Amino acid sequence: MLSKSKRKKAAKIDTLIGSHTEIRGDVIFTGGLHVDGKVKGNVIAESGSGSVISLSEKGVIEGEVHVPNVIVNGMVIGDVYSDTHIELAEKARIKGNVYYSYIEMARGSEVNGSLVHQEGGKSSQKQNRETTAADDGLNVGPESTPANP
Repeated sequence: MLSKSKRKKAAKIDTLIGSHTEIRGDVIFTGGLHVDGKVKGNVIAESGSGSVISLSEKGVIEGEVHVPNVIVNGMVIGDVYSDTHIELAEKARIKGNVYYSYIEMARGSEVNGSLVHQEGGKSSQKQNRETTAADDGLNVGPESTPANP
């Protein structure tokens, strides 16, 4: 049994996406978000904000997840970026890459993609976006200059 100091705090849920709800478009939030329904779009919380997303076993996200603290027990079709902590419960299914600083995986969870450890998490999300944009031939970041056609 864990001592009181080692127990995780229960995340405060500010927003709930119910099991009969489908959202099409990006979800940008702070605080706690619990998803029982379906999101077709990216789910984003500011890096370092302490925000938490929990995805139930009925929940589905089709898009990228950029949230500091992630708890998955459902399906994510897209990459997951967590700069603090990610927990994959036994029914978690991720079809994409997982970028993490600290990860917990329960027996039965699946990742169909790469697990990529990121040091110093806060800059990793920005670096990954810049790398992806650079791969697409775009100039991004503070030192970038407009591309000449």
